[in-house]
Amino acid sequence: MQHDYDPENIFAKILRGEIPNNTVLETEHALAFRDIRPQAPVHILVIPKGPYATLDHFCTAASDAEIAGFWRAVGQVCEGAGVEQGFRLIANAREHGLQEVPHFHVHVLAGRSLGPILSAG
Repeated sequence: MQHDYDPENIFAKILRGEIPNNTVLETEHALAFRDIRPQAPVHILVIPKGPYATLDHFCTAASDAEIAGFWRAVGQVCEGAGVEQGFRLIANAREHGLQEVPHFHVHVLAGRSLGPILSAG
């Protein structure tokens, strides 16, 4: 499968410092920041610093260090965001997954009951 990465996507611009963000955590391999349209009291996006379009692209093309560093950053965000009562991770991919930004990212949602993941229909 081809994984087209658009270096002009908004997350690439954030990584280059062209667009400001509300940083929660920055590591060698990841950047975490608050979503500008939060869907829960806690809504943090975690993105790898490399040019990966989707989760499967990241998992097949990133180095072991990038993969481990990214997921450790996700864990740090969850641990530090006050999500003791639970949280949800969401990673949308491509058209049917309703991915809006073509840069792999994980949404960390928490702070209230989030209801079912999907409804019948």
